[in-house]
Formats: sequence, structure tokens, C-alpha cells
Amino acid sequence: MREEEKKGPSQSFFKKRWVFPAMYLVSAALLISAILWYQAANNDVADPKGKTDEQATNNPYDNPSVEVNSAFENFAMPVVNPDAVVIEKQFYDKDASEEEQEAALVVYNNTYHPNRGIDIAMKDNKDFDVVASMSGTVTNVKEDSLLGNVIEIEHDNGVVTQYQSVKDFQVQVGDVVKQGQVIAKAGQSLYNEEAGTHVHFEIRNDNVPVNPVAFIGKSLSALEEKAKEDAKSKEDADKAKEDQSAGDQSSDDKTSGDQSGADQGTDQGTDNSQDNADQNSDDSNS
Repeated sequence: MREEEKKGPSQSFFKKRWVFPAMYLVSAALLISAILWYQAANNDVADPKGKTDEQATNNPYDNPSVEVNSAFENFAMPVVNPDAVVIEKQFYDKDASEEEQEAALVVYNNTYHPNRGIDIAMKDNKDFDVVASMSGTVTNVKEDSLLGNVIEIEHDNGVVTQYQSVKDFQVQVGDVVKQGQVIAKAGQSLYNEEAGTHVHFEIRNDNVPVNPVAFIGKSLSALEEKAKEDAKSKEDADKAKEDQSAGDQSSDDKTSGDQSGADQGTDQGTDNSQDNADQNSDDSNS
């Protein structure tokens, strides 16, 4: 009897409707908590490696930008083997001799045009790969029947290298290229047919073409220094011209003043002579 009394409350407890659902809910909560704890523990273990990988990826010393690369690079001939090529036509330099200037003219449609770059061809006249002269970003890839197609690569501080008379493009706009990377093959152009298979190579600083030969083997800083020197020379020349104009104007004003004084003196002398003559005539009549 006493044993039945002892079992009675527990049996009556389990007979209640809410007991088993509550037990299921508690068990489920414990299971979910265990799963979440296990996942959190795994994430904590994996995190240090992930952070290390991210830091390694974002390390500027391991992955320098194109701008940093180009800042320490020197311009190179846009060919794989510079010893195997020849410059068919030089850059037109306004300070060059008359003979050199004449040799740097391109004849197209019975008209002479100054060459804004250099035309490079193989010594054996064969096809050859065209490579990036300096690391940069491709900003223009254009088919052009007159120029023989064009590729432009932008570098730092407004400097652009341009490659004309090319075919079989290996790059597209937006590509980041490294120095020496093949970007196309040399081709031909209607603009300079006599050059045959060649690449027309230009270096432009703020869209002003400069002589590529003068900067092969030199860095962007050399180009910037040359631009500053040219700007100062132009400023000095303009100032000298202004001073000369001011001097000429002053000389003209002085000459005009002297002439005006002389004319005034002559007129005064003439008037005095006329007065004296009139006075003498009056005295004689008297």
C-alpha cells in the first residue's frame, strides 16, 4: 500500500499532458545549443588562419600596385629582343637638324606628316611580338584600318604608351599588364605602308608626344623632370619676349617723344622768324 502511494505522484506527474512536450522542447533546446557551441568552436579555430590569409593578401609589399611598379621601372623597347630590331623611322624632333627632320616625315596621301613616335621593325622583316614597354592598365584597344589598330596603356601621372600597327590582340580594356607582357603582334598600316611589318610606338605625357628614344632606359621621373624643364624654358622664353616687346614699345615712345619735341621746336622757331620778319617790315615802312 505504501509502495503504491510512493509511485502514485510520479505516475500522476507523467500522466499530465504538458510533461512530454515540455521534455521534448528542453531536449531540442539542449541539442540546438550543443550544435551552436560546436560551430562556434570550429569558427574560432579557423579564424586565425583566415585572418592570416587576408592579411597576406592585402599586404602591399607582397602585391605592389601597378602604379608602384611603374614608378620603379624604366621604359623599355616594346619588343622581346631589342637587338633583333631596327628603328625604321625616328621621332620628328623640332630641335633636330634639317636632314633628321626630313627623315622623320611620313608621307601619306601626298602629304608630309611629322612622325609622333618611332617605327620599329625586325631586321629580317619577319613578324614579331609586341610587349608592354612599362606596367600599366589598358585603356584603349581599337581597330583602325588607317593606323593599323591601336592599343593604349596608361601608367602614372598622365603618362600613356601607344602601340599602333598591331594585330592579334592579347589584351582588352581594363587589363592590368606587366612590363614585357605580350599584348599583340606587329602588323601593317595604311598610314606608313613603306615601313612594312612594324609597330609604331609612342610615349605621351599629358597627351604631348615625346621622343621615345630619349627615354628608353629611363623612369617616369625623368619624363616629369623633362616636362618641368620644358615648361620653365617656355616660361623664360615668354618672359623674354614680353620684355623685348616692352623695350621696343619704350623705344618707340621715346623716339616719338623726341620727334614731337623736334617738330615743336621747329614750329616755334618758324613762328619766331615770321614775327621778326613782320616787325622789321613794319619798322621799314615807318
